[in-house]
Amino acid sequence: MGDEIEYGYYHDSMVLMNKGVELELVRILKIYTAIDFSGNRFEGEIPSSIGLLRELHVLNLSNNAFTGHIPSSMGNLSALESLDVSRNKLSGEIPQELGNLTFLEYMNFSHNHLRGLVPGGTQFRTQKCSSFGDNSGLLDSSLEDVCKDVHIPALQQDETPEAEEEDEGGV
Repeated sequence: MGDEIEYGYYHDSMVLMNKGVELELVRILKIYTAIDFSGNRFEGEIPSSIGLLRELHVLNLSNNAFTGHIPSSMGNLSALESLDVSRNKLSGEIPQELGNLTFLEYMNFSHNHLRGLVPGGTQFRTQKCSSFGDNSGLLDSSLEDVCKDVHIPALQQDETPEAEEEDEGGV
């Protein structure tokens, strides 16, 4: 049999956007599974059948025109390490099932029309606030731990919390 089977590599190369970094893969491990459909002007809904790709490690659907909800079936992608659905027209909530993806290290949901609560789970609480930015109703108390420095206005040096409360009271 050929080298690709003996050594576990394909001999093709590709450029892959993974965890926000562009990588050139010269030799690709056969067990490394990634889909990068970023920047293709795809439209319509993300099919729920995406959840059947259980060995997927990287899924990048950013910079398209996807609409509708993020399928809850993505919660079946138990090997997923990187998920980028930024810069689409997605609406609804981030599926709570994504909170069960323990290998998910990088995610980006920014620049959509998402709302509601962000799933629980350490992987969501350790993301940059920018991963959730520019969504119509997502930035609420569910992101308090992640985005607390962004949403709490910084006090001027001569202000105290008591002075700020008086200003809000119309005094």
